[in-house]
Amino acid sequence: MRSDQKIWQLIDKVNEVILGKQQFVFEVIAAFLAGGNVLLEDIPGVGKTTMALALSKVFGMEWNRVQFTPDVLPSDLTGFSIYQKEEGRFVYQPGAVFCNLLLADEINRTSPKTQSALLEVMEEKQVTVDGETRPLPRPFHVIATQNPTGTAGTQLLPPAQMDRFLISLSMGYPDPHSEILLAKQVSVGKRTDQLRPIVSTGELENIQEEINDLFIHDAIYQYIVELVGKTRNHPLIELGASPRATIALVKFTRAVAWLNGFEFVQPSDVVDHFIPIVSHRVVLSHKAQMEGISKKEVLQRILADIAKPALRRMT
Repeated sequence: MRSDQKIWQLIDKVNEVILGKQQFVFEVIAAFLAGGNVLLEDIPGVGKTTMALALSKVFGMEWNRVQFTPDVLPSDLTGFSIYQKEEGRFVYQPGAVFCNLLLADEINRTSPKTQSALLEVMEEKQVTVDGETRPLPRPFHVIATQNPTGTAGTQLLPPAQMDRFLISLSMGYPDPHSEILLAKQVSVGKRTDQLRPIVSTGELENIQEEINDLFIHDAIYQYIVELVGKTRNHPLIELGASPRATIALVKFTRAVAWLNGFEFVQPSDVVDHFIPIVSHRVVLSHKAQMEGISKKEVLQRILADIAKPALRRMT
């Protein structure tokens, strides 16, 4: 079976567990194929942990979950060295990040110091403790959940950390039909128990390399750079997107094109995913906030202002 067929089989299996969220499942898996981290900005109880567990099973990944609270320490994530009297030396004890998939639950409830411990982990896929750098297992991905801004006990994530998430998504409530199905399955045990590995971690890395070679026309590169650049001088945006947003759009649109069976990225791939890739990286101006203008609306204006390249120019 071809690798793309196995990925679509994997998507179908996850959709049997995460009911009524086909587009959400597609985008999370596309982020994995692009080698990125995912931020889920949502209320508790809509199935984010189930999603992470489902992904760990179908990809055959080792996963850890950390419930972020104010008393979680950086060493809980990165590990620490402890003196072993029997051996007469300090021995390193790995932290929670030593896995393939880390679910950082309610990440905006912990201290900034603990949040900052994830910066190197998310960007470099490594941990430095006591002056020694240790690589994490490959592949490595973070799925972080964030409670709505203003919820009791939460604080804003710093821009540097937000920038390390490839995409920001909201799972949202299930539709009534899917919620009825969930209610009927209460007595049948965990829905993830049925899941088995479909794509190994080694196969995932090979797919990621294949996606990295997918063709992007210069007109698409120019279009992406213009869109991201517009966020840096827009009157309703105080802090624009960094070059990481440009790189993220390139990686994610390649993964989307590959999943859809195309050999090159199309302009519609950029248009469809510009907002979830960029929205968490920008900060609105005080004027926009006072007038109640959302990030989505501002980014939609940017999409409308910049002409999409025509396919006929890409031959």
